[in-house]
Amino acid sequence: MGATRGAARAYIPTAAVGALLCVLPALGTGAGTPWATVGLLTGLYLVCELPGRCPFFGSSVPIGAGSFFPLLLAAAFLLPPAAAALVAIPGSLVGRVEAPPATARRVWRTAQLAVTVWAASSVHGLLGGTATLGGTGTGTGPDRLPDLPYALLPACAAALAFSLVLTALDGSILVAAERLPVRRAWSGLLSRSLGPHLVHGLAGLMMAVLWRGPYGPLSALIVLLPMYISCWVFAQYHREHAAHRATIRALVQAVDIKDTYTRGHSERVGQASVLIARELGMDQGRLELLRFAGILHDVGKLGVPTRVLRKDGPLTPQERRVIELHPEYGHEIVRGIGFLGEARAAILHHHERLDGSGYPYGLSGREIPEFARVVAVADAFDAMTSTRSYRRGRPVPAALEELKRCAGTQFDPQMVRALVRAVDRHGWSAATVVVTADEAFWRPRREGAAGGGAEAVRGLVRPQPPDGPGTPGLQPSADRRR
Repeated sequence: MGATRGAARAYIPTAAVGALLCVLPALGTGAGTPWATVGLLTGLYLVCELPGRCPFFGSSVPIGAGSFFPLLLAAAFLLPPAAAALVAIPGSLVGRVEAPPATARRVWRTAQLAVTVWAASSVHGLLGGTATLGGTGTGTGPDRLPDLPYALLPACAAALAFSLVLTALDGSILVAAERLPVRRAWSGLLSRSLGPHLVHGLAGLMMAVLWRGPYGPLSALIVLLPMYISCWVFAQYHREHAAHRATIRALVQAVDIKDTYTRGHSERVGQASVLIARELGMDQGRLELLRFAGILHDVGKLGVPTRVLRKDGPLTPQERRVIELHPEYGHEIVRGIGFLGEARAAILHHHERLDGSGYPYGLSGREIPEFARVVAVADAFDAMTSTRSYRRGRPVPAALEELKRCAGTQFDPQMVRALVRAVDRHGWSAATVVVTADEAFWRPRREGAAGGGAEAVRGLVRPQPPDGPGTPGLQPSADRRR
């Protein structure tokens, strides 16, 4: 645990003690723990985790907390809480971890899963779920049929408890170990995990019903293979998605390093693009692509000479023409990245104008791809509301008014209306950025709060006039150079 942060070094042993308290009742004399069932389920979970340590399988098997939740949820349905928590321990301790410190990560994962399974089993038991599974659970006497319609209720409630506890623990370790802000640590965790956990709960219920049925544990083993394959496919999807995000992040960091004047601009354009897309009712798949488009819209700056990007003062016509090549450079850079789909068109056309006076191809109206029309509005909005070293950011209402004024000529009015509605509904957190060519200082600014960040950075702003109406902010990506 030497490499673990101080808060995590205290938090992980605390969680381990909590897990120990969860399993202790099963170890006591006279606890009546069904050791045969505990041993079988524990062995199965151990077998499911071991391939992750095998060099032959490499990284192609699901690993980490969540590698095989259906089996853990089946244990939660079949066993008392303390015994169910025991099932998670050996497999979690031997499972592979992807990054150091391995010991701390294994201890944390074991404690996390033991507590989570204990909570799910407790909820299942409180709702009478054990009695709804049918069978005798002893292999003797007449079997009972499962009360399937009602069995779904405690199983789903247990899966919900499983998801809530696991999410709470996931977020808390991020706060302790990574020092993430609380809001960011839990952001999106439950929404992303709840659906898969409910599906795992139904798979675990099927396994539990078969386990308690007339054919016993052997019949339950039949469903293990398809469940494991489904978990493997799920893990591959997440691995691929993580690789996509890493690709995007690397490109954006390269742009930010090269053009420090607009550091952070890409991420905010991605956020604004998503706000617009949601107002337009785009499905989740296109919404994610549009976020990528917003984030990568300026990736072509990698092809523009640094002396031009960082030049103080007006650009010559030749330098301006070089800057205007960045959409085409960007399109060339991402041409081979297949998962970007429609986002590539947005990168190429986000400086086209509705009246046909934009670049690089002078497209007009509906000839401009929809993604490009969205990114153009988001790009201009962030450029106007961000404070740079050479000018202060405009207030959000003033920026929206400017977008409305230019709707129909420069911007698609539908996209502008969508952004106005989204900002009214969700607000907008601009960033006050005081940037020189060599250094950047970030100060989050909530619109309308304490006079904005311009006053906070007074003295660092260069003595240049703020934007006048209809000037720089509407040519956002290289706004100061127009």
